[in-house]
Amino acid sequence: MTDYRMHILICGGTGCKASESNEIKEKFNHFISEFDLEDEVQVLFTGCFGFCEKGPIIKVLPDNTFYVSVAAKDIEEIVKEHILKGRPVKRLLYKEPVSGEVISESQDMDFYKKQIRIALRNCGFINPENIEEYISRDGYMALGKCLSEYTPEETTNIIKDSGLRGRGGGGFPTGLKWEITRKVESDQKYVVCNADEGDPGAFMDRSILEGDPHSVIEAMAICGYCIGADTGLVYIRAEYPLAIERLKTAIKQAEEYGLLGDKILGADFNFKIELRYGAGAFVCGEETALIHSMEGLRGEPTVKPPFPSVSGYMEKPTNVNNVETFANIPVIINKGAAWFSKIGTDKSKGTKVFALAGKINNVGLIEVPMGTTLREVIYDIGGGIKDGKEFKAVQTGGPSGGCLTKDFLDTPIDYENLLSAGSMMGSGGMIVMDEDDCMVSIAKFYLEFTLEESCGKCNPCRIGNKRLFEILDKVTEGKGTLEDIDKLKVLSDVIKDTSLCGLGQSSPNPVLSTIANFEDEYLSHVEEGKCPAGQCKSLVRYDILEDVCNGCTLCFRNCPVGAITGERRTPHFIDQSLCIKCGVCYDKCKFNAITVN
Repeated sequence: MTDYRMHILICGGTGCKASESNEIKEKFNHFISEFDLEDEVQVLFTGCFGFCEKGPIIKVLPDNTFYVSVAAKDIEEIVKEHILKGRPVKRLLYKEPVSGEVISESQDMDFYKKQIRIALRNCGFINPENIEEYISRDGYMALGKCLSEYTPEETTNIIKDSGLRGRGGGGFPTGLKWEITRKVESDQKYVVCNADEGDPGAFMDRSILEGDPHSVIEAMAICGYCIGADTGLVYIRAEYPLAIERLKTAIKQAEEYGLLGDKILGADFNFKIELRYGAGAFVCGEETALIHSMEGLRGEPTVKPPFPSVSGYMEKPTNVNNVETFANIPVIINKGAAWFSKIGTDKSKGTKVFALAGKINNVGLIEVPMGTTLREVIYDIGGGIKDGKEFKAVQTGGPSGGCLTKDFLDTPIDYENLLSAGSMMGSGGMIVMDEDDCMVSIAKFYLEFTLEESCGKCNPCRIGNKRLFEILDKVTEGKGTLEDIDKLKVLSDVIKDTSLCGLGQSSPNPVLSTIANFEDEYLSHVEEGKCPAGQCKSLVRYDILEDVCNGCTLCFRNCPVGAITGERRTPHFIDQSLCIKCGVCYDKCKFNAITVN
């Protein structure tokens, strides 16, 4: 094995691969070859570093230099200056936006300081396509300990004692779910990994599978040992080609090393893993719909009980956990339940991975201890709101969650606190909104998504959400009434109480939370016919101020529908019957002669 003096780690996640990562690696290999450094410098793809706002990202070891926003054209300079001369390229280092301090190592950046990476522990540190790198970081040690030191019951009790709860959104105690499945008598049982991840803006599970697939494979094998299953199934959406490719590679390697298959590590335990592909239906994140999809049926939920632990895939006892939940398992076994349970809050142990997105400076993937406040996430880790705008709301829990105002910024993040605030943990989507967002339109956007993704099996979800959407559409068009707001509340409660599965039961959350926290915006739409944020086109009117307009014709020349008339050097006029409210005239005017009402 070559003893390299330097390692170049390139973010190989989907986001960075879409932003020149492949070209960056090719450039590195080209210049390393040109300077005869093949025996000294190794270039590798690794998993997501999380700091997606500043990608592509490169880390240089052993000095731990962290380069951000790297382009292929920068590689020659990095090789000549840093690799050959030992001088980091300062212009590519991270610069704190407030202090202006230049930071060369990631652990000194505010984005990482409050993070504790457990599920993401190997992402950005290992080559996900090399099993030996995973093994070098205690990989498969937990599986070995379980098979050689613990009975299935003892292993399950470790997971129970840790307090780990399902990270897919439901928050059900993981060890208890394993125990229930283990106690059901059957000639065949299954372990299912839910890698469907259908929330808009969510990429937690995808990043784990792309950056550390072996952690999930190891955890599934441990789960199989605990519940008495010999087959694992990963249900993954076909839109994740890179995650699928790396998962296939990892499964093949684990089989070659005797870590999957028959008589694993010499024990009387057999376990194999197969992949099942989803077509991207959001409802298939619900475990019974997911199981039906794997069976080749329509992805529709069923009434529970029976739960999958009793009758799941092929009507056999089936344990379903999502990717992030499984990623925590090997660490808990290696470090102990007591270690894990010290992190987090009384009822929500450990950490949670969030996909932080929206109107925020530091978009990316983060992992924080349960109990971290929304303020810490948004301002300390996320770097605050973009362009100095005012924070307005944060949506947690994806399309099924609620929108929380600044009054909730000091709320510690855990399952119970978010539910009591009118939102939910969900799988980990967190979208930040600023003063320019219309909360009525936001509710309409999320409801439209769930409406499209509803399987249509039950009337409350199929019909009720359609009626909710029609009322919201009426309000955003300026045709709503006070009675419509009352109808939204009543209908939402009915849908929550009577829908068959979690999709329908939680679909009205954005409507209820925005009415509760931003009722004044609904009233403005209904009583005044105005959208305070200026986002609802039907309620927006652009006018030209005659005493300010100097007839430069810039608005006239850029209007896409010819709604603006007027001669050069004379005030112009907007024909409201033709105006499509696109805002181009407002953006192009250099003299503040156009108003928005």
